[in-house]
Amino acid sequence: MNASIVLTPAASKRLIARGVAAHPTVTRAMRDGRIVIARGTTNAFVAEELLGQPIDRGAYAAGFIDRLWNVNARVGDMEEILLERGRPATGDPEKILASLGAGDVLIKGGNAIDPWGVVGVLLASPSGGTVGRYVPSAVARGVDIIIPISLSKSIHTSVVDLSQEMGSGRISLHSGLACGLYPLHGQLITEVEAMRLVADVDAVHVASNGVGAGHGSVSLFLYGEEEEVKRAFALAEELVGETDVELAGRT
Repeated sequence: MNASIVLTPAASKRLIARGVAAHPTVTRAMRDGRIVIARGTTNAFVAEELLGQPIDRGAYAAGFIDRLWNVNARVGDMEEILLERGRPATGDPEKILASLGAGDVLIKGGNAIDPWGVVGVLLASPSGGTVGRYVPSAVARGVDIIIPISLSKSIHTSVVDLSQEMGSGRISLHSGLACGLYPLHGQLITEVEAMRLVADVDAVHVASNGVGAGHGSVSLFLYGEEEEVKRAFALAEELVGETDVELAGRT
């Protein structure tokens, strides 16, 4: 059986968050390890799924894109969430971060996906922001990096090539913050992987964007066993009323 669905940006974020929560690497870390949930709009939904309760989504973002490359006016209002065996970690966050190792998980979003599955993260901070704080040590220690990101962020050129052209000191004119682009590697969870994880169906990305309620949407073609496709279709219908994160920028 097959079906077609349209996911609004908020519906995509919720679906991806549920996919993250169902990923075996994450479920194992929820049971036996530690998880760092970096700030981001999709990660705000991820945090809600892992915590089992709502959070202040408007405070759980750093950089974002509106009409500019912008930074959240509320950045710093909420600390990044650290989980130890599925519960918010207590103690010195820096010591907890310093002790991360194999079997632990870093959940980090991005701004672009290239055709080779490399994720691009815009960097405005001279020290590399969240990437600089977490990613090098995560890679060095064997921490699993999970990347929740929507297919609406697909681009058609190499993130690696772009990273060599961009940077705050190289952009002459810029809308908002001048940024570099960091190539991030890890286990991607887009709408496609999320559908496989939560509904056991295969999904293909067939269209992006639209107008009105469909602005920024992702359209998928689903196929699989009849019962599973119907379940996936019902899930998409359930997510129609999901509301997105509201942010105000500093610029």
